[in-house]
Amino acid sequence: MNDDNELDPVARLRAADPARDVEPREGFADEVVARAVAEPAAESAPAPVSDLTSERTRRRPRWLPIAAVAASIAVVGALGYGVGAMTGGATNLAGGAAPPISLQTGAGQEGTTPGIATDASGLESQKASGFATADMMYPSGFGRNSFSASGLTTDDGTAVAYAFDARAASSADTVAALAGALGVDGTAELTNGSWVVGPQDGTAPYLSVGLDGTLSFYYSDPLINPWQCAKSADITEPCDPMANAPSQDELPSEDAAIGALRSILVSVGRDPGAFEFTSETYAGSLTRTAQAWPVIDGQRLDQAWSLELTTAGVFSANGSLAGIVELGEYAIVSEQEAFERLSDPRFGAHLTNMPIAFREEQLMTPEEWVPPTEPPATPTEGSSISWPVNHVEIVSARLGLASQWQPDGSVLVVPSYEFTDAEGGTWSVIAVADSELDFDSE
Repeated sequence: MNDDNELDPVARLRAADPARDVEPREGFADEVVARAVAEPAAESAPAPVSDLTSERTRRRPRWLPIAAVAASIAVVGALGYGVGAMTGGATNLAGGAAPPISLQTGAGQEGTTPGIATDASGLESQKASGFATADMMYPSGFGRNSFSASGLTTDDGTAVAYAFDARAASSADTVAALAGALGVDGTAELTNGSWVVGPQDGTAPYLSVGLDGTLSFYYSDPLINPWQCAKSADITEPCDPMANAPSQDELPSEDAAIGALRSILVSVGRDPGAFEFTSETYAGSLTRTAQAWPVIDGQRLDQAWSLELTTAGVFSANGSLAGIVELGEYAIVSEQEAFERLSDPRFGAHLTNMPIAFREEQLMTPEEWVPPTEPPATPTEGSSISWPVNHVEIVSARLGLASQWQPDGSVLVVPSYEFTDAEGGTWSVIAVADSELDFDSE
């Protein structure tokens, strides 16, 4: 016990280690570290690696080898969160990679939904709607928009596309490794199109891994749900989970949340060095959240891992277990031709990030509604017919990558353009040339 009458997390972690009684031979630890960080000898034949690994090595900063990372991070389990999170900050925190680009793909799929805009973190924010007047609305993906731009390049070219390799990662062993890291008891079983571990009745931690294009998983521990009041015999008793909300100082730290998420990545064989991490909370929150964004070519992808950490441990987590493989070069259109696609009904204009000023305006308290005392005046002969058109001035373009769901459920990561308008909003459109698009797909 420590001075606060709580179990020492280091002692708890060591007690749960199945190899705690095994003593390594003298010099073993030094040899492991030496092998992890040593450069290969000049005369040695290079170890075979996949194309994706070599591309990642070429395209991103060199991070610590996975062996060294794994040696310094404690795997998340029933004990709560990894001790490694408290022994040093992450080496690749947010700030280096460009934000993700999102292509709106349709309801029920990963990504965004038509009519819904996302901010830079990928979180949905509903656009103004209802009976608002035209000047109260910001242009949306399916509105009437008039675009203008100047100075865009007219050179086309090629760019690399990628895909999530869900089938290669879909196995009982992978799911079992994730379940073990999260402290979920049980055997991985295929049930109704998903890998499932743990009871589904809310009595214990539960893990579900869907057989979708990214092999997305969801974990929850209902026993430490901070948003649920403690069970009471009197069901009529008022319940306010916020009554005992911890202060910001009492919540787990950003390093702890990021460390826990890094540990989950390691448990399923993913390299934390290929991700960029963020963490935040807000006033009144009962959890500390963290996100891990896959990074390719210096840009985050719009398929992030996420975790909620409480003082009792990991409450929930989700992400994509599928690795990413390269598909080779695809022909892409120029910035100018991609700009013209914003007005092409085959592609549509997708508003993927509202200007900050407009988002702040949405949060303002609306004016008090005054009920009408009579209907609107009857239009007179010759009255103009209102047909509001949003005038959008594009000021810059960025070529990047965005995930795109296919009819069979597989997920591509395709070259895409993001255009920024004069108000700070962003619009996205696929960059792949017409010749490489299948317009007959349904």
